[in-house]
Amino acid sequence: MKKLMFALVALATLSLTACKNEASEKVDQSKKELAEERDTQKQSFPKMEFEESEYDFGTVEEGEVVEHTFVFKNTGDAPLIVSNAAASCGCTVPTWTKESIAPGDEGEMLVKFNTSGKPNQQMKAVRITANTQSGKETIRIKAFVNPKNANAGSPVK
Repeated sequence: MKKLMFALVALATLSLTACKNEASEKVDQSKKELAEERDTQKQSFPKMEFEESEYDFGTVEEGEVVEHTFVFKNTGDAPLIVSNAAASCGCTVPTWTKESIAPGDEGEMLVKFNTSGKPNQQMKAVRITANTQSGKETIRIKAFVNPKNANAGSPVK
């Protein structure tokens, strides 16, 4: 038993000392300098700030198409480019400023919501893909949609 234990300790010691290679010695000095220079430079990103990130249409009638324009400002240090905007449902369609938005300038995101077949409380999200640091931004709309013929079939008093 002692021989087995001694053999295991010897094997473990041998394997640990055999792997003792200095990784820092293998690093190419020119690549290290380039990486350090890159890390010291401040990366500039645009920042997309909305005047409001959620809009409530209130109560609307089923079948209406309602729309709202979200205004946003680039408060970052680089030009803002919105590459895509996708809604959580086909009933919601976003359109946006396609041009690059310089720092300090504003852009718009128009969101149209078709209430057909969407009775009761509704909340929809629009996910925006842009060149911001996070790469994703989200805005939301909500509404209470009165169903068509809500009073049809109720007894008349």
